[in-house]
Amino acid sequence: MTPKTLTPVSKPVRLMAATLLMALAGSAALVAQAQPMGGGHRGGPMGGPEAMFGGRMSERLLDSVDASAEQRTRIRDIMKSAMADLRQQREVSHGLREQALTLFTQPTVDARAAEALRLQMLQQHDQSSRRMMQAMLDASAVLTPEQRAKMAERMKQRRDMMERHQRERRSTETPKS
Repeated sequence: MTPKTLTPVSKPVRLMAATLLMALAGSAALVAQAQPMGGGHRGGPMGGPEAMFGGRMSERLLDSVDASAEQRTRIRDIMKSAMADLRQQREVSHGLREQALTLFTQPTVDARAAEALRLQMLQQHDQSSRRMMQAMLDASAVLTPEQRAKMAERMKQRRDMMERHQRERRSTETPKS
């Protein structure tokens, strides 16, 4: 994959793109961390990335921006490919976490080995982050600027609603004196 040359864009377009990327990044984080349910694995909020990008959440989002059948198919294919890549990367990350567990349960912890492992973990995280960013860029190229703006607004509304619910939940959970 070769990097693409970026052309200067106006501030509102950059802001809209940044908002879309942040919205997609939130979804990406769930995809990167989610595992299919069953078999002792942690499931995502709706059973893993398959449910998220093949389920009602993505369909409603695509409905809200009036995505065409072709756009839906292309975005699903992009996300399916990204999920397959991220699944493989998760297996590598799992191996690194196992190495850390072994390293830190030794009678004497080797600081150099711990630092080398930390660097491997950072590199792995960077690879996953880079892959998901590429998927988000590819998916955003499928949508029109108007659809991306509409999607960003929907995601902002959803984020605001979730933040409001969290504040309300925290206020009801605080012990009364």
